[in-house]
Amino acid sequence: MYLKHGSPVKMMESYIAVLTKGICQSEENGSFLSKDFDARKAYLAGSIKDIVSQFGMETVILHTALMLKKRIVVYHPKIEAVQEFTRTLPALVWHRQDWTILHSYVHLSAEELEALRMCPGYIAGFVDLEVSNRSDLYDVFVNLADREITIAPLAKEAMTMGKLHKEIGQLIVQSAEDPEKSDGQVIQDISLKTREIFTHLEPFSEVSGDGEKLVLNFEALKQRRFPPATENFLYHLAAAEQMLKI
Repeated sequence: MYLKHGSPVKMMESYIAVLTKGICQSEENGSFLSKDFDARKAYLAGSIKDIVSQFGMETVILHTALMLKKRIVVYHPKIEAVQEFTRTLPALVWHRQDWTILHSYVHLSAEELEALRMCPGYIAGFVDLEVSNRSDLYDVFVNLADREITIAPLAKEAMTMGKLHKEIGQLIVQSAEDPEKSDGQVIQDISLKTREIFTHLEPFSEVSGDGEKLVLNFEALKQRRFPPATENFLYHLAAAEQMLKI
């Protein structure tokens, strides 16, 4: 198009047409329609089943960290392994449909780390093992090369595991190990369980004073007498969802 018109204006017109109308027409290439390219197909490009085959029940640590919007750092010396693994992780919290938390290739430079710190929760990929010594950058550290997951000391209280997490972990493993199920079906199973978790919060939610959003009634939650780990998790989940009274 630039060679034909000699001006970036025509290119910009096509770009704006895609942005506003989802369509771009060209004499040489026919029509481009945004609706022919479903973003969810890109979200499903990685394999949840591969992650579970590597980490088994420990996959629930990743699920919990993502639910609580924690900081996850993934290390592997090969960038391809880092990118394939990290791009799949947001599918564990499919209900959010949020891949903006993904920073799949980060260097230990001051500028990049400063930008990373501006994010409340993230998945960050590194190829430099030195990042393992930077506990200020993560709540959960995944050494993909050694298949090890470490929870940082300051995050252990929020990440305490209990009966609920065991149930979630078993569901994830059973679903992923079923040869009849596709990655999409495994994600659906996890998503249904995630919705079930949010239903635990509903009875303890009330409309805030300004009437704008739901907030957690912590006293009502305590009176329900959940196991300590479950109560702790639901409290931190409410915090992650900005449901705490200010």
